[in-house]
Amino acid sequence: MGAESAINDDSINEVFFNTSSINHVEVIENVISTLDEDNSAMVSHPQEGAYLWKFKYGTVEVFVQLTGSSDEDTITVWSSVLKLPAKDEPKMMRQLLEMNCTSTFEARFGIIENQVVVISTRTLAELSPGEVSRLITIVATIADDSDEPLEAEFGMA
Repeated sequence: MGAESAINDDSINEVFFNTSSINHVEVIENVISTLDEDNSAMVSHPQEGAYLWKFKYGTVEVFVQLTGSSDEDTITVWSSVLKLPAKDEPKMMRQLLEMNCTSTFEARFGIIENQVVVISTRTLAELSPGEVSRLITIVATIADDSDEPLEAEFGMA
């Protein structure tokens, strides 16, 4: 048995793929500070190791949830763009599905608690600071670009 047997998969993964050295909280707060135009950002710690941020971007509120710091934990970014019920929901649903295929990148439209949201979620495994920035920016931008047109066409208010 040579030196090759002394190197196992765990040590290779630790050296080359260790994401635990990335301070996800610091990265998220840095990204939010660049997007938060009116210093509205707030953070809470609903449970040990978990974080929930909220900030205003244009005309929408954006939420960022971090469930912990292990590779299996997740970052979820979402923003509400329209309250339901809505006018002509079949047309709206078709439009949202078409947008999911053509213009939402890593995000997607969905429905949570009678609200149309833009949402993206990802595990922390191999997550780079650039990907964190991209997820938050994509959700915030798509939500801000979509809320007023959706409200104008499908809103009940």
